[in-house]
Amino acid sequence: MGRRSEVTLLLLQLLAVASCCTMAVTGYREREIGGEEEVRGTTASPFKLEKSEQVVKTEGGEVRVVRGFGSSSKWGGCGPVSPMHIGFIFMEPKTLFIPQYLDSSLILFVHRGDVRVGWIYKDGLAERQLKMGDIIHIPAGSTFYMVNAGEGQRLQIICSIDTSDSMDFSPYQSFFIGGGMYPTSVVAGFDMGTLSTAFNVTEEEVQAILGSQTGGPIVLLTGEAAERIDRRRRKGLLEFHDEEEEDGWWTWRKLLTGILGGGFGDRNRGKKRPVRSPDPYNVYDRDPDFRNDYGWSLALDEHDYHPLKHSDIGVYVVNLTAGSMMAPHVNPRATEYGVVLGGSGEVHVVSPNGTGAMKAEVAEGDVFWIPRYFPFCQVASRSGPLEFFGFTTSARRNRPQFLVGASSILTAMMGPELAAGFGVSEEQLRDVVDAQREATILPSRPWPPVRREGKTPVNR
Repeated sequence: MGRRSEVTLLLLQLLAVASCCTMAVTGYREREIGGEEEVRGTTASPFKLEKSEQVVKTEGGEVRVVRGFGSSSKWGGCGPVSPMHIGFIFMEPKTLFIPQYLDSSLILFVHRGDVRVGWIYKDGLAERQLKMGDIIHIPAGSTFYMVNAGEGQRLQIICSIDTSDSMDFSPYQSFFIGGGMYPTSVVAGFDMGTLSTAFNVTEEEVQAILGSQTGGPIVLLTGEAAERIDRRRRKGLLEFHDEEEEDGWWTWRKLLTGILGGGFGDRNRGKKRPVRSPDPYNVYDRDPDFRNDYGWSLALDEHDYHPLKHSDIGVYVVNLTAGSMMAPHVNPRATEYGVVLGGSGEVHVVSPNGTGAMKAEVAEGDVFWIPRYFPFCQVASRSGPLEFFGFTTSARRNRPQFLVGASSILTAMMGPELAAGFGVSEEQLRDVVDAQREATILPSRPWPPVRREGKTPVNR
């Protein structure tokens, strides 16, 4: 994107912020991750995304989406269309999210539970068992499914939905491969004669598959289907070879074989073999990029996990102890979306003209966004720690610019030029800037503030 286009986009964002700041609407506190709890009498903040939209709801689970800022429609809403939405997937125990592909790519993050994900990778089936903290990339157009085969554990997944290649359907478009009466498989759009020829079976056999499913996109696994999937789980991924040939009945796995070709399991090629695909990346299995007594943070980019490069999306996690602060800083490379995983606190955002754009309380499940270049900070409440996870709109290394702290740009630029810019002496400026000896994550301010001799109260 050229500099002129970037400037135009920034101006559109500023106009959108100015417009939306005047709008008073009913807010929603995301009580459970992705759920809804009405909060009456609140004023909408343009940086706190306060509505989640239900796009799937069945007995087996639910999918909700929080739209990126300004993307309520392609032709309306406040501001430009966002390239990213935040999705929340909930699956009850022993359920299947049936095979489908999307017009948007996904980065899945397992917040709670375990899940088996299968997807088409280089013309073959790849499967991975994911645990809490794992992330994995599902490309747009790649058919995938998810299975929560465990007992007693409700699965919760947070995902980025990259709409840069979307077809303008809101908030994304599913193309179901598995399906029947509800949802309808895209295969059913072809006439029976064409499908009979393509599958090399009778029309009655095809009709038997395409008219059976009525449970919706997320189905409860019962009976023989549940037993077979549980046996596969216990034997290991792709090591259990189905017995449909012996039993004489069809499953969605054979349906995928007929649609997507022999690479998915051609019976003439013998046993199915797993395709070598990128492993999931667990954000809790690596050391943080930064840690001190007041919290820790880590960020993943394309150098840490190569699949992020395909969607040009980064991932981050921050944990702040009670009362501590992620120092005021700027993201020079990307817009940031955050989801509060636990605790409560505040998010502060500053406008380019130096005025406060937002100071909002956040709690578990709240979603916020920070435009590129806008200064901001997060502060944990004094009652407990604050943990948040999120995505950035660039897979390149971000290198945030801190405005305050021992590693800040003020410290790096300290000199007569900076002092003249503030209109004070260098000694006076240095006295304030050097008072904070911590970097990146700062301790809570003593209360009442400690007054240094002859100075205004500052944080020691």
